[in-house]
Amino acid sequence: MRPSLAEKSAFADSLVDVGDLTIGVRRFAPIEDGAAVTGRHYVLVHGIGTSRRYFQPLALELAATGTVLALDLAGYGSTPKPQGNPSIAEHAAAIGLFLEREGIADPVIVGHSMGCQVVTALSVQQPALTDRIVLIAPTIEAGKNTVFEQGRRLAYDFLWESLQVNTIVFTDYLIRCRPLYFFRQLHHLLTDRIEERLPQVVAKTLVIAARDDYVVPVEWASQVSRLVQNGRLLVTDGPHVVMYRRATEIGAQIVQHSRS
Repeated sequence: MRPSLAEKSAFADSLVDVGDLTIGVRRFAPIEDGAAVTGRHYVLVHGIGTSRRYFQPLALELAATGTVLALDLAGYGSTPKPQGNPSIAEHAAAIGLFLEREGIADPVIVGHSMGCQVVTALSVQQPALTDRIVLIAPTIEAGKNTVFEQGRRLAYDFLWESLQVNTIVFTDYLIRCRPLYFFRQLHHLLTDRIEERLPQVVAKTLVIAARDDYVVPVEWASQVSRLVQNGRLLVTDGPHVVMYRRATEIGAQIVQHSRS
């Protein structure tokens, strides 16, 4: 019997203090003949209210070719609430400092939803950190940055997500992130102008859009791929959390992007 993806990788969880913030890290390392092996690093950054948990299928796919670091941003998932209300730029800086401390050179940094705002901020802050990033369902569409519009889109998208995804997202929102912190962070999500930052992104960028994503239309994802200096658009089927349902396809595309 062939080993499963989970049996081919080993993971370990840790909390890491980075300045005034604490981030959570789940490390997936590929295993060959019972021993862990090294490979290119993939760093996964989640969206608002959620955690690394919805990256699990994608992380297992990527762990077949390299070491995966699935993060919980400060105040999300496994991490304690920070004293303040860290901005997009502060979340990005914490990741950059963490990677520098770990001595991780040229990782492939993957963001989903608000995670794309964090990843692009990091790419502009430290352009030499990596030459490859991936933006899955990048928020927020220019001119659509209101609570009503984003709430309407998110509510409709829930109808198309799988039961597994909705369970993860709802428990992350309500129990792990909690509404007070969510709404404090929402201010940063809505006031960040990713469209103004994208032309400064020099890393080769794979933008992934889903046809049934009601939060991030394909037309906006296409615009994102054109705004960055070196972008490529991939359109596939699925809702907003597309990497959960289509982990194999998206994992293969990310690996290809890392080697192109």
